Amino acid sequence: QVQLVESGGGLAQTGGSLRLSCAASGRTFSRLALGWFRQAPGKEREFVAAISRGGITTYYEDSVKGRFTISRDNAKTTVNLQMNSLKPEDTAVYYCAARSDSSASSSERAYDYWGQGTEVTVSS
Repeated sequence: QVQLVESGGGLAQTGGSLRLSCAASGRTFSRLALGWFRQAPGKEREFVAAISRGGITTYYEDSVKGRFTISRDNAKTTVNLQMNSLKPEDTAVYYCAARSDSSASSSERAYDYWGQGTEVTVSS
């Protein structure tokens, strides 16, 4: 089992920045590939970013490329999402996810463990 707890959400202005963190416990963190997803009001949950077990491979949803950066810290067992140049359309609940596999994935079905989410609101 893996427990995931997100933090760092809140209110930001358009063009601003937020840094989300997800703390993992319960299984060797270095064995996990990790991802971030988000769900905007009235919409389906969608992929945002993912990082492989070794941290070498990362994937991003097209609308966040160049603005968001996913990273992992195996010593602190955390995965982070640095979000810059925020837009109102980034408003959503952001979820951290983990999978017991080496490769990063953009598919929601590939992930075994999920956090409770942290809310991000970007004002225009």
